[in-house]
Amino acid sequence: MNKTILITGATSGFGKAIAFRFAKEGYTVCITGRRAERLAEVKQDLESKFGTKVITLQFDVRNRKQVEEALGDLKSKLDKIDILVNNAGLASGMATIDEGDIDDWETMIDTNLKGLLYVTRQIAPLMRAQASGHIINIGSTAGKMVYKNGNVYCATKYGVEALNQAMRIDLLPYGIKVTAINPGMAETEFSLVRFKGDAERAKNVYADINPLKGEDIADIAWYVANLPPHVCINDLTVTCLTQATSVYGIKEAERVKPQ
Repeated sequence: MNKTILITGATSGFGKAIAFRFAKEGYTVCITGRRAERLAEVKQDLESKFGTKVITLQFDVRNRKQVEEALGDLKSKLDKIDILVNNAGLASGMATIDEGDIDDWETMIDTNLKGLLYVTRQIAPLMRAQASGHIINIGSTAGKMVYKNGNVYCATKYGVEALNQAMRIDLLPYGIKVTAINPGMAETEFSLVRFKGDAERAKNVYADINPLKGEDIADIAWYVANLPPHVCINDLTVTCLTQATSVYGIKEAERVKPQ
């Protein structure tokens, strides 16, 4: 039976990699994002490589009206959504709490928390009615431990952690799985966005650490989504080999070599 996955923020990074992983396995893939050109490019790539059905929805998860209109229309076209991946998220700026940019704070809160809620509020009732489904929330190690100058970003990811637990409890009677995947340092567009397009600064974040890649998280998403029906991974944290927590890691050059 053909299955459908809906992925927010699917024009780059984890979301794009997850779209490719599930399309490869024959899923109907619904991808959302703010950038129409990027959505069109991803759609073309998926269809040409895998021959799968791809639905694109252009909207900003921060905009409640756009979310409601786009997903309301989608629900009228699809009988079932098997998996929702709440991937859309970002960090903006990196300053101490007393010098933080309030616009950055609002962008992170509106995207990482309110956007996730807007999308979930549209899709969860559909899953409830079908008495099945799987919601995968992309969190962060920043939702496990706060780091210097991470204040509001970390707060939003702690919020995702709490919402993930709440969803699992609230949706338990309806046979809906809820899973948090919490990546550590990963080389995507994350740092480029955080540092407002400063490519050199973004590149330095990952210097000599061999960070996670989007494909690593896509493989994990595929794994948790394809366990036996009675098995649900509630929470999973993953880092590269040289990172232990959100605040502690080493460079590749610091690794002990064989004697």
